Amino acid sequence: MNIYLHVEISSRELDSKLLLATLAASRGHRMIVSDLVGIEKGVNNGVLSPGIFHTKSLSAHKDKIARHQRMIDKGFLITSMDEEGNLNDHGYEGDAKTRFSNKTIEQSTAVFGWGTDDVETLKEIYPKYSHKIYKTGSPRADLWKPLFANYWNVPSQIPKKPFLLISCNTGYSNNVNSFGKLIKFENEMGRYQSNPGHLEMTMGRYAEDFNKMLAYFEAVKYLSINNNGYDIVFRPHPAEDIEAWKIILNGIPNVHVIREGSIDGWVKNAFAVMHNSCTTALEATISKKPVITYILPGQKYSPQLANELGFPVKSPEELTKKVNNIFDSSKLSSYDQNSSETLPEIISKKIFSNNELAAEKIINIWENIDNDNLSKPFNLKRYETSLRQNVLKKTIKKIVGNFIPNKYISVNKNSKFSKLNENDISKRIKKFQHILGLSEKIELKLLSEKTILIQKL
Repeated sequence: MNIYLHVEISSRELDSKLLLATLAASRGHRMIVSDLVGIEKGVNNGVLSPGIFHTKSLSAHKDKIARHQRMIDKGFLITSMDEEGNLNDHGYEGDAKTRFSNKTIEQSTAVFGWGTDDVETLKEIYPKYSHKIYKTGSPRADLWKPLFANYWNVPSQIPKKPFLLISCNTGYSNNVNSFGKLIKFENEMGRYQSNPGHLEMTMGRYAEDFNKMLAYFEAVKYLSINNNGYDIVFRPHPAEDIEAWKIILNGIPNVHVIREGSIDGWVKNAFAVMHNSCTTALEATISKKPVITYILPGQKYSPQLANELGFPVKSPEELTKKVNNIFDSSKLSSYDQNSSETLPEIISKKIFSNNELAAEKIINIWENIDNDNLSKPFNLKRYETSLRQNVLKKTIKKIVGNFIPNKYISVNKNSKFSKLNENDISKRIKKFQHILGLSEKIELKLLSEKTILIQKL
């Protein structure tokens, strides 16, 4: 089959998509891993043959609905998994109403769920389409398992000293776009219409995130002065303006504001993880990494499940004492009591996991829904040409934008999807093959800076 994997945020999704691509390619499927533009251009130009288009969300934006319909009309099948999954809060009803719709699920052939929580909620709200909703678990969570502990590289910007990882999640107040643009975007997605309480939540999160930014600033300053000899890596969320944090934390000793690569590698190499309302707490807990949760007073709108994990602290002094104790301790007996035994009670509804990889379950479903019309090879040269033309148009737009005032031309400086490197991708795939015991020869071909072909030779 032809399978087209949409990646929105490469630091969040690329590795799990490569896991899917490696397993599926070893079973004979032709895989394209790309940003949305790379896939959509190929579909619209008629150079990509029908296949499965696997996307990261099914929100009810009119452009998304129109895009999916164009694909369906050309013979494509749509599948999806919510890449965010609302892992850091209890329940899933709000996300089920705002990140899905009757129309987008109707257009889909299969929807994959992280666990019992999201799957049962989706089936309850969209009972007509319950047969399309599968509890598979997520390939992202696959990579948190001990099986893949050796997959993650040591980040190139890693400090020489041991470090505390602070996973920041203030994407409402410090978004790369203005608050006004965020409101307009969510309105266009139909989120306020489908869930009346979502507008209040958006404004509440905005206010709380500003308070959180101040609390982080004060905590980092205190930690920097009073720590026992470690560094601090401060990692903003992909939706945040990293330059703002670099300015805010500038000049504070032993603090590094970094967003390089996947957060998984940083979690694996940190001696502990600090957070507030952040999904990273789940990953760190599953990875048996000490988690410190910075509890802030009066939080009403921020997600709460993640804040129930780890060691709770409520002040810079308390935080510093706990982090120093963890850093100094060779055996964390208190952390041992909070590890694997309590994990199922806290997050088992959120993340379904058994001996089978979620990635394998998804591929099995893809193979079962194959209608025998999804395997026709596409014209690779024509596809490459269309991708190069698109890159040229973007380059021209960027050059022109440097000479024309921004009010006339807006150039998006937020790069959610970093340029792909063929050698780097090859190394990652070989790691997956080694870990999984796959002996098939896999061919890679970089088609553009954000599109790659992966298939069995």
